[in-house]
Amino acid sequence: MSWLAAAVTSGVPPESTQQALGFPSLFLLVFLGALVPVVPTGALVSSAAVVAFHQTAPFSLALVFVTASLAAFAGDAALYWLGRRGMKSRNGSRRLEALRARAPEDRLAQAQGKLAEHDIAVLVLSRLVPAGRIPVMLACLLAEWPLRRFSRGNLPACLAWAVTYQLIGILGGSLFPEPWEGVVAAVALTLLISAAPGVWRRVRGASAAQRSQRPG
Repeated sequence: MSWLAAAVTSGVPPESTQQALGFPSLFLLVFLGALVPVVPTGALVSSAAVVAFHQTAPFSLALVFVTASLAAFAGDAALYWLGRRGMKSRNGSRRLEALRARAPEDRLAQAQGKLAEHDIAVLVLSRLVPAGRIPVMLACLLAEWPLRRFSRGNLPACLAWAVTYQLIGILGGSLFPEPWEGVVAAVALTLLISAAPGVWRRVRGASAAQRSQRPG
């Protein structure tokens, strides 16, 4: 984001410039990150919260929260709508196939079981668990949830997600006097959180393989 880069390389730019460029950029990047689940949207929100924390303009943090949550909600709705179109298409769709590729069979089966048991509440947790959003969204698609039902559950999920990563940014901003230091700390923490589940699964898989290879 241009305003974050300016904050890191040349100090904090004028707050009017940050708001004019930053919030539309934040919305666009979070929206695109919801559509293409490779953009680290959590890190973007945390970084934006760091910069807003160091501003004197009122309601900066509130604007970060509103912008991030609305962008995430809109992006999820657009992705779900595309998935619904793929489900109805005779030939399927590339977007639906991309969702299936990012949802391993075991995680999809787990998401389907939890969705059947806990219904909409699973959507909130799926947004907070790293790499949990896509399997649950695909489970909703396979259960043929209409967009309206999905959106009812996804709205509180996006609000909780925005609050969580904004709090990470506020923590980073409060620990360091310079905005760029807080941005680095917030990005590192969010990336660590995102990578933790994958590392844990690899460790568990390696331990299970070692136990299976031991002589009985």
